[in-house]
Amino acid sequence: MAGVARRKASGGQHNATQVWAKLRTLWQEKHLIVLNPEYTLLVVSLLWLLEIGINVWVIQHVAYTEIDWKAYMDEVEGVINGTYDYTELKGDTGPLVYPAGFVYIFTALYYITSHGANIRLAQYLFAVFYLITLLLVFRIYHRTKKVPPYVFFFMCCASYRIHSIFVLRLFNDPVAMLLLFGAINLFLDGRWTLGCGLYSLAVSVKMNVLLFAPGLLFLLLSEFGLVKAIPKLTLCAAIQLVLGLPFLLENPVGYMTQAFDLGRQFMFKWTVNWRFLPEWLFLSRYLHLLLLSAHLLTLLLFALRRWKRPGQSVFDLLKEPSQRKSPAEKPTADQTVLILFASNFIGMCFSRSLHYQFYVWYFHTLPYLLWSGGVKKLAHLLSSAALHACHTIMLLSLWLAPPPDPDPAPTTTTAREGYQTWGLGGVEVGMRALASGAAGGNSCLAAPFSPARSTSSGSCCPHSQKSALAATISHSMK
Repeated sequence: MAGVARRKASGGQHNATQVWAKLRTLWQEKHLIVLNPEYTLLVVSLLWLLEIGINVWVIQHVAYTEIDWKAYMDEVEGVINGTYDYTELKGDTGPLVYPAGFVYIFTALYYITSHGANIRLAQYLFAVFYLITLLLVFRIYHRTKKVPPYVFFFMCCASYRIHSIFVLRLFNDPVAMLLLFGAINLFLDGRWTLGCGLYSLAVSVKMNVLLFAPGLLFLLLSEFGLVKAIPKLTLCAAIQLVLGLPFLLENPVGYMTQAFDLGRQFMFKWTVNWRFLPEWLFLSRYLHLLLLSAHLLTLLLFALRRWKRPGQSVFDLLKEPSQRKSPAEKPTADQTVLILFASNFIGMCFSRSLHYQFYVWYFHTLPYLLWSGGVKKLAHLLSSAALHACHTIMLLSLWLAPPPDPDPAPTTTTAREGYQTWGLGGVEVGMRALASGAAGGNSCLAAPFSPARSTSSGSCCPHSQKSALAATISHSMK
Protein backbone atom coordinates (compact mmCIF):
# COMPACT_ATOMS: atom_id res chain seq x y z
CA MET A 1 0.00 0.00 0.00
CA ALA A 2 2.84 2.36 0.82
CA GLY A 3 4.42 1.64 -2.56
CA VAL A 4 1.14 2.40 -4.34
CA ALA A 5 0.82 5.69 -2.44
CA ARG A 6 4.38 6.63 -3.33
CA ARG A 7 3.76 5.86 -7.01
CA LYS A 8 0.57 7.97 -7.00
CA ALA A 9 2.40 10.84 -5.34
CA SER A 10 5.25 10.49 -7.81
CA GLY A 11 2.79 10.42 -10.72
CA GLY A 12 1.04 13.55 -9.45
CA GLN A 13 4.33 15.38 -9.12
CA HIS A 14 5.31 14.30 -12.64
CA ASN A 15 2.02 15.61 -14.10
CA ALA A 16 2.40 18.89 -12.24
CA THR A 17 5.95 19.20 -13.54
CA GLN A 18 4.75 18.60 -17.12
CA VAL A 19 2.02 21.23 -16.80
CA TRP A 20 4.47 23.73 -15.34
CA ALA A 21 6.93 22.99 -18.14
CA LYS A 22 4.25 23.57 -20.79
CA LEU A 23 3.21 26.86 -19.16
CA ARG A 24 6.83 28.00 -19.00
CA THR A 25 7.35 27.10 -22.66
CA LEU A 26 4.16 28.92 -23.56
CA TRP A 27 5.35 32.04 -21.75
CA GLN A 28 8.76 31.89 -23.40
CA GLU A 29 7.15 31.56 -26.83
CA LYS A 30 4.34 34.04 -26.21
CA HIS A 31 5.40 36.08 -29.23
CA LEU A 32 4.83 33.01 -31.42
CA ILE A 33 1.32 32.22 -30.19
CA VAL A 34 -0.34 34.17 -32.99
CA LEU A 35 2.17 32.99 -35.61
CA ASN A 36 2.74 29.30 -34.94
CA PRO A 37 -0.07 26.99 -36.19
CA GLU A 38 0.71 24.66 -33.27
CA TYR A 39 -1.14 27.13 -31.05
CA THR A 40 -4.27 27.11 -33.21
CA LEU A 41 -6.38 25.34 -30.59
CA LEU A 42 -5.50 27.88 -27.88
CA VAL A 43 -6.18 30.94 -30.04
CA VAL A 44 -9.44 29.70 -31.58
CA SER A 45 -10.76 28.70 -28.16
CA LEU A 46 -10.35 32.27 -26.94
CA LEU A 47 -11.84 33.69 -30.14
CA TRP A 48 -14.83 31.37 -29.93
CA LEU A 49 -15.61 32.57 -26.40
CA LEU A 50 -15.24 36.15 -27.58
CA GLU A 51 -17.65 35.43 -30.43
CA ILE A 52 -20.41 34.58 -27.95
CA GLY A 53 -20.33 38.12 -26.62
CA ILE A 54 -20.02 39.65 -30.09
CA ASN A 55 -23.10 37.84 -31.36
CA VAL A 56 -25.15 38.86 -28.34
CA TRP A 57 -24.06 42.48 -28.80
CA VAL A 58 -24.88 42.46 -32.51
CA ILE A 59 -28.34 40.99 -31.95
CA GLN A 60 -29.15 43.45 -29.16
CA HIS A 61 -27.77 46.62 -30.74
CA VAL A 62 -27.93 46.25 -34.53
CA ALA A 63 -31.24 46.46 -36.32
CA TYR A 64 -32.51 43.30 -37.99
CA THR A 65 -33.15 43.63 -41.74
CA GLU A 66 -35.94 41.64 -43.36
CA ILE A 67 -34.94 40.09 -46.68
CA ASP A 68 -35.89 36.43 -47.05
CA TRP A 69 -37.05 35.22 -43.62
CA LYS A 70 -40.73 36.09 -44.17
CA ALA A 71 -40.59 34.45 -47.60
CA TYR A 72 -39.13 31.30 -46.04
CA MET A 73 -41.94 31.21 -43.50
CA ASP A 74 -44.60 31.73 -46.19
CA GLU A 75 -43.15 28.89 -48.25
CA VAL A 76 -43.06 26.35 -45.43
CA GLU A 77 -46.49 27.50 -44.24
CA GLY A 78 -47.84 26.44 -47.62
CA VAL A 79 -46.46 22.94 -47.02
CA ILE A 80 -47.90 22.87 -43.51
CA ASN A 81 -51.29 23.77 -44.98
CA GLY A 82 -51.13 20.75 -47.26
CA THR A 83 -49.64 22.05 -50.53
CA TYR A 84 -47.04 19.60 -51.88
CA ASP A 85 -46.89 20.87 -55.44
CA TYR A 86 -43.63 22.83 -55.60
CA THR A 87 -44.93 25.01 -58.42
CA GLU A 88 -47.60 26.42 -56.09
CA LEU A 89 -45.33 27.17 -53.11
CA LYS A 90 -44.40 30.85 -53.08
CA GLY A 91 -43.22 33.60 -50.75
CA ASP A 92 -42.83 37.37 -50.92
CA THR A 93 -39.66 37.10 -52.99
CA GLY A 94 -40.88 34.47 -55.45
CA PRO A 95 -41.40 30.71 -55.76
CA LEU A 96 -39.77 28.09 -53.55
CA VAL A 97 -36.49 27.09 -55.25
CA TYR A 98 -34.77 25.07 -52.50
CA PRO A 99 -34.80 21.27 -52.06
CA ALA A 100 -36.91 19.45 -49.49
CA GLY A 101 -34.35 19.51 -46.67
CA PHE A 102 -34.82 23.27 -46.51
CA VAL A 103 -38.57 22.76 -46.02
CA TYR A 104 -38.13 20.40 -43.07
CA ILE A 105 -35.50 22.47 -41.27
CA PHE A 106 -37.33 25.77 -41.69
CA THR A 107 -40.62 24.14 -40.74
CA ALA A 108 -39.01 23.31 -37.41
CA LEU A 109 -37.85 26.93 -37.13
CA TYR A 110 -41.38 28.04 -38.07
CA TYR A 111 -42.84 26.31 -35.02
CA ILE A 112 -39.99 27.22 -32.66
CA THR A 113 -40.30 30.93 -33.51
CA SER A 114 -44.09 31.14 -33.17
CA HIS A 115 -44.84 30.84 -36.89
CA GLY A 116 -41.81 32.97 -37.73
CA ALA A 117 -43.03 35.97 -35.70
CA ASN A 118 -40.39 35.77 -32.95
CA ILE A 119 -37.50 37.27 -34.89
CA ARG A 120 -35.30 37.77 -31.83
CA LEU A 121 -35.47 34.06 -30.98
CA ALA A 122 -34.66 33.22 -34.59
CA GLN A 123 -31.61 35.47 -34.40
CA TYR A 124 -30.32 33.66 -31.33
CA LEU A 125 -30.89 30.32 -33.03
CA PHE A 126 -28.82 31.50 -35.97
CA ALA A 127 -26.17 32.73 -33.53
CA VAL A 128 -25.99 29.14 -32.26
CA PHE A 129 -25.66 27.96 -35.87
CA TYR A 130 -22.82 30.43 -36.32
CA LEU A 131 -20.97 29.28 -33.22
CA ILE A 132 -21.33 25.62 -34.21
CA THR A 133 -20.06 26.47 -37.70
CA LEU A 134 -17.03 28.18 -36.18
CA LEU A 135 -16.29 25.12 -34.04
CA LEU A 136 -16.39 22.89 -37.11
CA VAL A 137 -14.24 25.29 -39.16
CA PHE A 138 -11.72 25.74 -36.37
CA ARG A 139 -11.43 21.96 -35.99
CA ILE A 140 -10.57 21.66 -39.69
CA TYR A 141 -7.85 24.28 -39.35
CA HIS A 142 -6.57 22.63 -36.18
CA ARG A 143 -6.29 19.30 -37.98
CA THR A 144 -4.32 20.76 -40.87
CA LYS A 145 -2.15 23.26 -38.93
CA LYS A 146 -1.40 25.30 -42.03
CA VAL A 147 -2.71 28.80 -41.27
CA PRO A 148 -1.16 31.03 -38.55
CA PRO A 149 -3.58 31.69 -35.68
CA TYR A 150 -3.70 35.48 -36.06
CA VAL A 151 -5.69 35.01 -39.29
CA PHE A 152 -8.64 33.56 -37.38
CA PHE A 153 -9.41 36.91 -35.77
CA PHE A 154 -10.15 38.36 -39.22
CA MET A 155 -12.07 35.22 -40.14
CA CYS A 156 -14.53 35.58 -37.28
CA CYS A 157 -14.49 38.58 -34.95
CA ALA A 158 -13.65 41.19 -37.59
CA SER A 159 -16.03 39.95 -40.28
CA TYR A 160 -19.16 42.09 -40.03
CA ARG A 161 -20.66 40.72 -43.25
CA ILE A 162 -20.61 37.11 -42.00
CA HIS A 163 -22.28 38.15 -38.75
CA SER A 164 -24.85 40.01 -40.81
CA ILE A 165 -25.59 37.01 -43.03
CA PHE A 166 -26.07 34.77 -40.01
CA VAL A 167 -27.83 36.81 -37.31
CA LEU A 168 -29.15 39.94 -39.04
CA ARG A 169 -30.50 38.45 -42.29
CA LEU A 170 -31.31 34.82 -41.34
CA PHE A 171 -30.49 33.38 -44.77
CA ASN A 172 -30.60 29.63 -45.40
CA ASP A 173 -27.02 29.61 -46.74
CA PRO A 174 -25.47 29.36 -43.24
CA VAL A 175 -27.56 26.27 -42.44
CA ALA A 176 -26.30 24.50 -45.57
CA MET A 177 -22.68 25.43 -44.79
CA LEU A 178 -22.98 24.24 -41.18
CA LEU A 179 -23.97 20.78 -42.43
CA LEU A 180 -21.23 20.87 -45.07
CA PHE A 181 -18.45 21.62 -42.56
CA GLY A 182 -19.83 18.88 -40.35
CA ALA A 183 -19.50 16.46 -43.28
CA ILE A 184 -15.90 17.55 -43.93
CA ASN A 185 -15.02 16.87 -40.30
CA LEU A 186 -16.43 13.36 -40.68
CA PHE A 187 -14.34 12.84 -43.83
CA LEU A 188 -11.23 13.87 -41.88
CA ASP A 189 -12.13 11.30 -39.22
CA GLY A 190 -12.40 8.59 -41.86
CA ARG A 191 -16.18 8.22 -41.45
CA TRP A 192 -16.95 8.48 -45.13
CA THR A 193 -20.42 6.89 -45.14
CA LEU A 194 -21.76 9.12 -42.39
CA GLY A 195 -20.03 12.09 -43.97
CA CYS A 196 -21.70 11.41 -47.33
CA GLY A 197 -25.08 11.27 -45.57
CA LEU A 198 -24.50 14.63 -43.91
CA TYR A 199 -23.20 16.07 -47.17
CA SER A 200 -26.42 15.03 -48.91
CA LEU A 201 -28.43 16.74 -46.17
CA ALA A 202 -26.46 19.92 -46.83
CA VAL A 203 -27.31 19.67 -50.54
CA SER A 204 -30.98 19.27 -49.60
CA VAL A 205 -30.91 22.70 -47.95
CA LYS A 206 -29.27 24.57 -50.84
CA MET A 207 -27.76 23.45 -54.11
CA ASN A 208 -24.57 25.48 -53.80
CA VAL A 209 -23.06 22.61 -51.79
CA LEU A 210 -22.89 20.68 -55.08
CA LEU A 211 -19.82 22.79 -55.89
CA PHE A 212 -17.92 20.49 -53.48
CA ALA A 213 -19.17 17.39 -55.34
CA PRO A 214 -16.34 17.07 -57.93
CA GLY A 215 -13.73 17.14 -55.17
CA LEU A 216 -15.70 14.67 -53.07
CA LEU A 217 -16.06 12.30 -56.03
CA PHE A 218 -12.30 12.41 -56.63
CA LEU A 219 -11.62 11.65 -52.95
CA LEU A 220 -14.08 8.75 -52.91
CA LEU A 221 -12.46 7.22 -56.00
CA SER A 222 -8.99 7.71 -54.51
CA GLU A 223 -10.00 6.18 -51.20
CA PHE A 224 -12.21 3.29 -52.34
CA GLY A 225 -12.20 2.88 -56.12
CA LEU A 226 -15.32 2.95 -58.26
CA VAL A 227 -17.03 -0.21 -57.00
CA LYS A 228 -16.82 0.68 -53.31
CA ALA A 229 -17.63 4.34 -53.95
CA ILE A 230 -20.97 3.49 -55.60
CA PRO A 231 -22.75 2.60 -52.31
CA LYS A 232 -21.78 5.97 -50.83
CA LEU A 233 -22.95 7.82 -53.92
CA THR A 234 -26.16 5.78 -53.80
CA LEU A 235 -26.67 6.85 -50.18
CA CYS A 236 -26.42 10.50 -51.23
CA ALA A 237 -29.04 9.97 -53.93
CA ALA A 238 -31.31 7.92 -51.65
CA ILE A 239 -31.40 10.69 -49.03
CA GLN A 240 -32.48 13.17 -51.68
CA LEU A 241 -35.17 10.76 -52.85
CA VAL A 242 -36.54 10.11 -49.36
CA LEU A 243 -36.59 13.79 -48.39
CA GLY A 244 -38.30 14.81 -51.61
CA LEU A 245 -40.73 11.88 -51.75
CA PRO A 246 -43.90 13.76 -50.64
CA PHE A 247 -43.28 16.37 -53.32
CA LEU A 248 -42.19 13.87 -55.96
CA LEU A 249 -45.42 11.95 -55.52
CA GLU A 250 -47.45 15.13 -56.02
CA ASN A 251 -45.60 16.67 -58.96
CA PRO A 252 -42.21 15.09 -59.76
CA VAL A 253 -41.42 17.39 -62.68
CA GLY A 254 -42.39 20.47 -60.70
CA TYR A 255 -40.20 19.45 -57.76
CA MET A 256 -37.13 18.67 -59.88
CA THR A 257 -37.41 21.80 -62.00
CA GLN A 258 -37.94 24.07 -59.00
CA ALA A 259 -35.58 22.56 -56.41
CA PHE A 260 -32.76 21.60 -58.79
CA ASP A 261 -33.05 24.18 -61.54
CA LEU A 262 -29.48 24.42 -62.83
CA GLY A 263 -30.50 26.83 -65.58
CA ARG A 264 -32.32 29.36 -63.41
CA GLN A 265 -31.92 32.92 -64.65
CA PHE A 266 -30.59 35.37 -62.06
CA MET A 267 -31.55 39.04 -61.94
CA PHE A 268 -28.87 41.48 -63.01
CA LYS A 269 -29.61 43.99 -60.24
CA TRP A 270 -28.54 41.50 -57.55
CA THR A 271 -25.32 40.22 -59.09
CA VAL A 272 -22.03 41.08 -57.43
CA ASN A 273 -19.39 39.34 -59.53
CA TRP A 274 -20.66 40.38 -62.99
CA ARG A 275 -21.92 43.89 -62.25
CA PHE A 276 -19.35 45.40 -64.63
CA LEU A 277 -20.97 43.65 -67.63
CA PRO A 278 -23.88 45.12 -69.59
CA GLU A 279 -27.18 43.48 -68.68
CA TRP A 280 -27.72 41.92 -72.10
CA LEU A 281 -24.39 40.10 -71.85
CA PHE A 282 -25.08 39.00 -68.27
CA LEU A 283 -28.34 37.42 -69.42
CA SER A 284 -26.81 35.80 -72.50
CA ARG A 285 -26.97 32.00 -72.65
CA TYR A 286 -23.71 32.03 -74.59
CA LEU A 287 -21.97 33.54 -71.58
CA HIS A 288 -23.53 30.89 -69.36
CA LEU A 289 -22.28 28.10 -71.63
CA LEU A 290 -18.83 29.68 -71.73
CA LEU A 291 -18.68 29.80 -67.91
CA LEU A 292 -19.88 26.21 -67.64
CA SER A 293 -17.26 25.03 -70.12
CA ALA A 294 -14.51 26.94 -68.32
CA HIS A 295 -15.70 25.47 -65.00
CA LEU A 296 -15.59 21.88 -66.25
CA LEU A 297 -12.26 22.37 -68.01
CA THR A 298 -10.65 23.87 -64.91
CA LEU A 299 -11.93 21.02 -62.75
CA LEU A 300 -10.52 18.50 -65.20
CA LEU A 301 -7.13 20.22 -65.25
CA PHE A 302 -6.95 20.32 -61.46
CA ALA A 303 -7.98 16.67 -61.17
CA LEU A 304 -5.36 15.53 -63.67
CA ARG A 305 -2.50 17.87 -62.83
CA ARG A 306 -2.92 18.95 -59.20
CA TRP A 307 -5.02 16.40 -57.30
CA LYS A 308 -3.81 13.17 -58.90
CA ARG A 309 -0.46 11.83 -57.71
CA PRO A 310 2.38 12.08 -60.26
CA GLY A 311 2.71 8.91 -62.28
CA GLN A 312 -0.74 7.67 -61.30
CA SER A 313 -3.11 6.73 -64.11
CA VAL A 314 -6.65 8.02 -64.18
CA PHE A 315 -7.86 4.46 -64.63
CA ASP A 316 -6.07 3.48 -61.41
CA LEU A 317 -8.58 5.64 -59.54
CA LEU A 318 -11.37 3.39 -60.76
CA LYS A 319 -9.72 0.30 -59.31
CA GLU A 320 -9.79 -0.78 -55.71
CA PRO A 321 -6.71 0.45 -53.82
CA SER A 322 -5.39 -3.10 -53.40
CA GLN A 323 -5.43 -3.69 -57.17
CA ARG A 324 -3.56 -0.58 -58.21
CA LYS A 325 -0.04 -0.70 -59.64
CA SER A 326 1.42 1.77 -57.17
CA PRO A 327 0.73 1.32 -53.45
CA ALA A 328 -2.40 3.15 -52.44
CA GLU A 329 -1.90 6.01 -49.99
CA LYS A 330 -4.75 7.41 -48.00
CA PRO A 331 -5.23 11.16 -48.58
CA THR A 332 -3.91 13.23 -45.71
CA ALA A 333 -6.05 15.76 -43.89
CA ASP A 334 -4.31 18.51 -45.84
CA GLN A 335 -5.01 16.85 -49.20
CA THR A 336 -8.64 16.16 -48.32
CA VAL A 337 -9.37 19.72 -47.26
CA LEU A 338 -7.46 21.26 -50.15
CA ILE A 339 -9.30 19.22 -52.80
CA LEU A 340 -12.72 19.97 -51.33
CA PHE A 341 -12.06 23.68 -50.81
CA ALA A 342 -10.46 24.06 -54.25
CA SER A 343 -13.39 22.31 -55.91
CA ASN A 344 -15.80 24.79 -54.33
CA PHE A 345 -13.58 27.77 -55.13
CA ILE A 346 -13.35 26.83 -58.80
CA GLY A 347 -17.13 26.76 -58.94
CA MET A 348 -17.30 30.19 -57.31
CA CYS A 349 -14.86 31.62 -59.87
CA PHE A 350 -17.08 30.59 -62.77
CA SER A 351 -20.46 31.15 -61.13
CA ARG A 352 -23.12 32.78 -63.33
CA SER A 353 -24.00 35.14 -60.48
CA LEU A 354 -23.01 35.72 -56.89
CA HIS A 355 -25.19 37.58 -54.41
CA TYR A 356 -24.01 39.12 -51.15
CA GLN A 357 -25.20 36.24 -49.00
CA PHE A 358 -23.26 33.79 -51.19
CA TYR A 359 -20.10 35.15 -49.55
CA VAL A 360 -20.58 32.58 -46.80
CA TRP A 361 -20.17 29.78 -49.36
CA TYR A 362 -16.41 30.17 -49.37
CA PHE A 363 -15.44 32.81 -46.83
CA HIS A 364 -14.20 30.35 -44.20
CA THR A 365 -12.16 28.46 -46.80
CA LEU A 366 -10.24 31.45 -48.15
CA PRO A 367 -7.43 31.55 -45.55
CA TYR A 368 -6.69 27.88 -46.16
CA LEU A 369 -6.62 28.37 -49.92
CA LEU A 370 -4.36 31.40 -49.62
CA TRP A 371 -1.85 29.57 -47.44
CA SER A 372 -2.00 26.53 -49.71
CA GLY A 373 -1.09 28.48 -52.83
CA GLY A 374 2.08 30.28 -53.80
CA VAL A 375 1.01 33.55 -52.23
CA LYS A 376 4.55 34.58 -51.32
CA LYS A 377 5.71 34.16 -54.92
CA LEU A 378 2.92 36.41 -56.18
CA ALA A 379 2.96 38.94 -53.36
CA HIS A 380 5.11 41.59 -55.04
CA LEU A 381 3.41 41.15 -58.40
CA LEU A 382 -0.09 41.39 -56.97
CA SER A 383 0.68 44.34 -54.69
CA SER A 384 2.17 46.25 -57.61
CA ALA A 385 -0.78 45.42 -59.87
CA ALA A 386 -3.24 46.35 -57.11
CA LEU A 387 -1.52 49.72 -56.67
CA HIS A 388 -1.88 50.50 -60.37
CA ALA A 389 -5.50 49.33 -60.32
CA CYS A 390 -6.26 51.69 -57.42
CA HIS A 391 -4.53 54.56 -59.20
CA THR A 392 -6.55 53.87 -62.35
CA ILE A 393 -9.84 53.80 -60.44
CA MET A 394 -9.04 57.08 -58.70
CA LEU A 395 -8.05 58.75 -61.98
CA LEU A 396 -11.28 57.59 -63.63
CA SER A 397 -13.36 58.80 -60.69
CA LEU A 398 -11.68 62.21 -60.88
CA TRP A 399 -12.21 62.37 -64.64
CA LEU A 400 -15.88 61.38 -64.42
CA ALA A 401 -16.69 63.54 -61.40
CA PRO A 402 -18.88 66.61 -62.06
CA PRO A 403 -17.00 69.94 -61.80
CA PRO A 404 -17.41 71.75 -58.49
CA ASP A 405 -19.52 74.86 -58.23
CA PRO A 406 -17.15 77.78 -58.92
CA ASP A 407 -18.86 80.01 -56.36
CA PRO A 408 -20.67 77.88 -53.76
CA ALA A 409 -22.87 79.61 -51.25
CA PRO A 410 -21.47 78.98 -47.73
CA THR A 411 -24.94 78.62 -46.24
CA THR A 412 -25.96 75.85 -48.63
CA THR A 413 -22.76 73.83 -48.75
CA THR A 414 -23.54 70.12 -48.68
CA ALA A 415 -21.30 67.48 -47.21
CA ARG A 416 -19.93 66.34 -50.57
CA GLU A 417 -19.48 69.91 -51.89
CA GLY A 418 -17.66 70.84 -48.70
CA TYR A 419 -15.32 67.92 -49.19
CA GLN A 420 -14.49 69.00 -52.75
CA THR A 421 -14.28 72.77 -52.13
CA TRP A 422 -11.97 72.95 -49.12
CA GLY A 423 -9.22 70.93 -50.82
CA LEU A 424 -6.29 69.50 -48.89
CA GLY A 425 -6.76 71.85 -45.97
CA GLY A 426 -10.29 70.56 -45.48
CA VAL A 427 -9.82 66.79 -45.70
CA GLU A 428 -10.82 66.34 -42.08
CA VAL A 429 -13.71 68.72 -42.63
CA GLY A 430 -14.97 66.68 -45.57
CA MET A 431 -14.68 63.40 -43.69
CA ARG A 432 -16.62 64.79 -40.74
CA ALA A 433 -19.20 66.23 -43.08
CA LEU A 434 -19.63 62.94 -44.88
CA ALA A 435 -20.02 61.15 -41.57
CA SER A 436 -22.69 63.53 -40.41
CA GLY A 437 -24.58 64.39 -43.58
CA ALA A 438 -23.91 62.11 -46.54
CA ALA A 439 -26.77 59.80 -45.63
CA GLY A 440 -29.15 62.59 -46.68
CA GLY A 441 -32.54 63.64 -45.34
CA ASN A 442 -33.16 62.90 -41.66
CA SER A 443 -31.12 59.71 -41.52
CA CYS A 444 -27.75 59.19 -39.88
CA LEU A 445 -24.83 57.51 -41.61
CA ALA A 446 -23.92 54.63 -39.28
CA ALA A 447 -21.26 51.99 -39.43
CA PRO A 448 -22.43 48.42 -40.19
CA PHE A 449 -22.44 47.56 -36.50
CA SER A 450 -23.48 50.91 -35.08
CA PRO A 451 -26.63 50.96 -32.98
CA ALA A 452 -29.60 52.53 -34.73
CA ARG A 453 -29.98 56.17 -33.72
CA SER A 454 -33.21 58.11 -33.45
CA THR A 455 -34.03 60.17 -36.49
CA SER A 456 -36.01 62.59 -34.35
CA SER A 457 -33.03 63.83 -32.37
CA GLY A 458 -31.45 67.17 -33.13
CA SER A 459 -28.12 65.59 -34.13
CA CYS A 460 -29.74 63.87 -37.08
CA CYS A 461 -31.69 66.72 -38.63
CA PRO A 462 -30.36 68.62 -41.66
CA HIS A 463 -30.12 71.92 -39.76
CA SER A 464 -28.00 70.34 -37.04
CA GLN A 465 -25.78 68.75 -39.68
CA LYS A 466 -25.20 72.14 -41.32
CA SER A 467 -24.44 73.73 -37.96
CA ALA A 468 -21.99 70.99 -37.07
CA LEU A 469 -20.33 71.33 -40.48
CA ALA A 470 -20.01 75.13 -40.12
CA ALA A 471 -18.51 74.75 -36.65
CA THR A 472 -16.01 72.18 -37.87
CA ILE A 473 -14.96 74.40 -40.81
CA SER A 474 -14.57 77.39 -38.54
CA HIS A 475 -12.43 75.37 -36.13
CA SER A 476 -10.16 74.08 -38.89
CA MET A 477 -9.60 77.57 -40.30
CA LYS A 478 -8.30 78.90 -36.99
